[in-house]
Amino acid sequence: MERIWIYQAAKSFSEGEEARILNKLEAFTDQWKAHKEKLTARVEIRYHLFIIISVDLSQVLPSGCSIDKSVHLLKELESELNISLFDRMQIAYREGDEIQVVPRATFEQLLATGRINEDTMVFNNLVDNGEDLKTKWEVPFKDSWHARVFA
Repeated sequence: MERIWIYQAAKSFSEGEEARILNKLEAFTDQWKAHKEKLTARVEIRYHLFIIISVDLSQVLPSGCSIDKSVHLLKELESELNISLFDRMQIAYREGDEIQVVPRATFEQLLATGRINEDTMVFNNLVDNGEDLKTKWEVPFKDSWHARVFA
């Protein structure tokens, strides 16, 4: 079983930003520990927007302190690169082949005008394990938490 954390950017990463993020986070996960035990962790970036950190729970469990260290590093990256990774009011959805990220108010307007509908694919960044990442991360609006919040 894998525990995951998803951090969504407000805009796509440039190639340089992506390389810097991956280098820094891979160096971190290579030495990441909980209670002096090495965590089996990895990091990836999907769609130039989403940073996904995962830990294999069958090995060593992450602790509150170890999770705090990862959050601290992501906040450092935010500051260094002038990006936003913790704004939960930004919503990502698919429009054709493109992924759009808009503020909540804009998302509500797009929903009201029908540009976003029950079949629009949205991203559920609240998934917290590897299996849900495969099956419940990118889902139609009608099957997402978004449908309950924006009903």
